[in-house]
Amino acid sequence: MVELKDFKIFSDLSPKDLSELEGKIRKIKYGRGEVIFQEGAPAFGFYLIFEGYVKLVKRTLGGKKQILKLVGPGEIIGETTLFDKGVHIAYARTLTKTVVGFLERGEFFDFLIRHPPVVFRLFEKLSEELKAFQCKLAERSYNGSKERLARIILKLGESGIELSRTELAEMAGVSSKTAIRTLGELEERGVIAVDDRKVTVLDPKSLEAMAEPFPFRLSDNLII
Repeated sequence: MVELKDFKIFSDLSPKDLSELEGKIRKIKYGRGEVIFQEGAPAFGFYLIFEGYVKLVKRTLGGKKQILKLVGPGEIIGETTLFDKGVHIAYARTLTKTVVGFLERGEFFDFLIRHPPVVFRLFEKLSEELKAFQCKLAERSYNGSKERLARIILKLGESGIELSRTELAEMAGVSSKTAIRTLGELEERGVIAVDDRKVTVLDPKSLEAMAEPFPFRLSDNLII
């Protein structure tokens, strides 16, 4: 389990300031597969991931799902509603047993007024994710399903997160049928091994040759 000082947006705070902020955070434990917040629900703050992994998922009107990002220890979710006081545009569901910390909007803003460097760290974090989503949008437009899946499989291999074939498809923005066919082809070529939810990378160089990585490195516990 990470500590508050391990979150990038709070990395410049003194021990005294971290202790003050810690007192404003409510820790909540979740089991695997539990919903932290629902799409369309009012947002009253944001969440810090202290332990475990969470997926942020957007539903379409047709019932399809798109996994927007996977987050692990040291990452945050629900931050996009902080400044507009709107509703969550996606839902968050745990992939493993998870411990999150909820920080209410008003208390966080009060803290920001007295600790302005955190604002810049937060904007830096939001900017980083915005660039990543822009790259993913371009990837959806110009890269094929094999290239998209290759990039995600490489990132999953680095993080140790396990996804089902359906979740891999939702992450890459391809159909389940396409994901299953592509994974089968890669397995036949000896590039990966698939066992239930676990995809093991056997030939990372072949995957790297297929994938087009983002032109910057994200946190190890953030996959977009």
